[in-house]
Amino acid sequence: MPATRQATLSVIGKAQPRVDGPLKVSGKAMYTSDHNFPGMLYAVPVCATIANGEVQKIDTNAAEKMPGVRAIFVRNNIGKLFRAPAIESFGADMSHLDETRPPLEDDVVRYYGQYVALAVADTFEQASAAAEAVKVTYRSRQPNVETHLAPEANQKVESERGDAAKAFGAAAIQLDQTYDLPPETHNPIELHASVAVWDGTAFTLYETTQGVVNHRNVLAQMLGVPKDKVRVVSKFLGSGFGGKLFPWTQSALAAAAARQLGKPVKFVVSRRMMFQSVGHRPRVAQRIRLSATRDGKLTSLRQDWVNHTSILDDYKENCGEATPFMYSVPNLRVTSAQARRHVGPPTAMRGPGAVPGLWATESAMDELALKLGMDPVQLRLVNEPKIDEGLKIRFSSRHLKECLSTGAQKFGWEKRNPRVGSMKRDGLTLGWGMAACSWIADRFAFVANIELRDDGTARVSSATQDIGTGTYTILALLASERLGLPIDKVEVVLGDTQLPPGPISGGSMVTASAVPAVMEASGKVIDALLATAAKAHGSKLDGRKASELEYTNGFVHAKGESVSSGISFADLLRAGNLRSVSAVGSSQATFGSATKPKFSSHSFGAQFVEVTWQPEIARLRVSRVVTVIDAGRIVNPLAGRNQIEGSVVMGIGMSLFEETSYDPRNGAPINSNLADYIVAANADVPSLDVYFVEFPDTNLNELGARGIGEIGLAGVAAAIANAVYHATGVRVRELPIKIEDLIV
Repeated sequence: MPATRQATLSVIGKAQPRVDGPLKVSGKAMYTSDHNFPGMLYAVPVCATIANGEVQKIDTNAAEKMPGVRAIFVRNNIGKLFRAPAIESFGADMSHLDETRPPLEDDVVRYYGQYVALAVADTFEQASAAAEAVKVTYRSRQPNVETHLAPEANQKVESERGDAAKAFGAAAIQLDQTYDLPPETHNPIELHASVAVWDGTAFTLYETTQGVVNHRNVLAQMLGVPKDKVRVVSKFLGSGFGGKLFPWTQSALAAAAARQLGKPVKFVVSRRMMFQSVGHRPRVAQRIRLSATRDGKLTSLRQDWVNHTSILDDYKENCGEATPFMYSVPNLRVTSAQARRHVGPPTAMRGPGAVPGLWATESAMDELALKLGMDPVQLRLVNEPKIDEGLKIRFSSRHLKECLSTGAQKFGWEKRNPRVGSMKRDGLTLGWGMAACSWIADRFAFVANIELRDDGTARVSSATQDIGTGTYTILALLASERLGLPIDKVEVVLGDTQLPPGPISGGSMVTASAVPAVMEASGKVIDALLATAAKAHGSKLDGRKASELEYTNGFVHAKGESVSSGISFADLLRAGNLRSVSAVGSSQATFGSATKPKFSSHSFGAQFVEVTWQPEIARLRVSRVVTVIDAGRIVNPLAGRNQIEGSVVMGIGMSLFEETSYDPRNGAPINSNLADYIVAANADVPSLDVYFVEFPDTNLNELGARGIGEIGLAGVAAAIANAVYHATGVRVRELPIKIEDLIV
């Protein structure tokens, strides 16, 4: 790495196994449903078997008489659950949820699987049997789960410059196509779960959540208690992919039941319910209109998208997030719209907005390159912008050109024959495709506490959480770097609202947000230690002023003297009869700020994909992927590469397999299990090569680090579809790509 791009660091940038790994592989890591308490009860919901109508009658008589049953809760006996007003601050007071209606608030059924009652019993089996015994009578109407989404209905302009319609009409080269994406369901291995404990005055909630602080704020409002009466704990998460960002209705029901019965209550959502009541990526239709000069310069870009949302809630899949700045184009218009359907509320899914948006725009760019007879990489390079033309400000860091050139070189793109079906290997037809990608780079508000202790260790704590992405390790690395301590001397404590407030784990922003907070806290705790040293009578530093001392790798010593002449902070604390010294550091939010940014901050990347096509048996496989990412400094390249690899595998599922289908008769998700909802498995994973072009973005934080959890998924679907066209000559514009699409 050139010296101009890589400052001298001791642990940052070096591969580090996850510090929480031993707990996970030994089975000692406690996930939500692992928590058990004396006298704990089990809750199982009664789910609506219609998607549109009303509950007319609920007969609980038989269920209430069954063995072990403690209660059957319905609207009239669950107790008051309030609505939680949204506070979109992305700070300690953030309050957001995607299903704004509290559970059991009324008798209207708006989606299949909506909870209409709750059985609570001594065992899970007894609660399940009781839920089955509850008889519900409905007044049912035909649900609307129509798959067609009108691309120009109820449009709202998201971004606009120039006159896109006029420029399109006058252009020499035009492209006008629609690209569709079906509903996709998050399927983390760990099911959503809540364990609620009520002690008579306060709640402790063990939750599958990507945001303990937000979860506390929402549940305090819904339960009608002060925030200091709700503690939320999430030490480990079995992934979430965005589906666990915000509270779902099982949490409020578990807490309400615990309060009513005076006993802990566990509520674990079943795999089938995961398809009904805890969110999904919505169906999206996008119409893309591009125009260009004959030498490939874009003259206009129009993107009109519509996504489905629930009957009550307004969820917007921000497909135009990357469009205004991705390429240089003088005339642009981006619009959005929502179409209401009888489905559970959609929510964020890995790379919300940009990922489905880039599926369409990067597919369209490939089609435009074909019309121009131009190489797809060259088309993107020709349209590289000098500034963010949407915001009219400079980029904080943009190295898409380096990603494209590095990816082309590593992939061997110069060997590509652009003629459809022309490339062969081992009797198979090869298809090569590529796409560019981007993701936002911002910060949430973040507070961290660092404590130096008399046993020679440090403790870093914050009420953010590790959702499986490596946050424990990132914070350990940051503290180790700044304090000069070995990694195994740093303890990281996360996932508890009793700690200093931390942000949601979403938007790939936790790492960028943590850097300023941990670095500031480290500097302050060193200052506190030096002040302590000046007062530690009887130590070898006795009589020195704090200004005459400095800290190096765990030792305090006189300025200008060797480290060995000093004293370890552990000995210093013991000499002063102190257990520890501590300090707090914070990071201010840039995301959602009302202040106009000085720079346009984003990560960029390029996806290069090879597919093999065997027309004799209609067999399509992704055989090779090269991904190059520009995400600033990579704090832990081992975990970073793992993040990108996981994203690419998810992109293969998005491209070839994943689709949630709804029964038009009753609105039920038909394939609500992992046998019928297909995700990419080991056998589907090809050779994956991941490269980072490291240009630290110090406008974002002092280390120049940006998040990478989502950008690896962006562009994958388009690159695969583009490769499929190159192999087969069939342009697929509706995901997932099906074999029947390719049999012509």
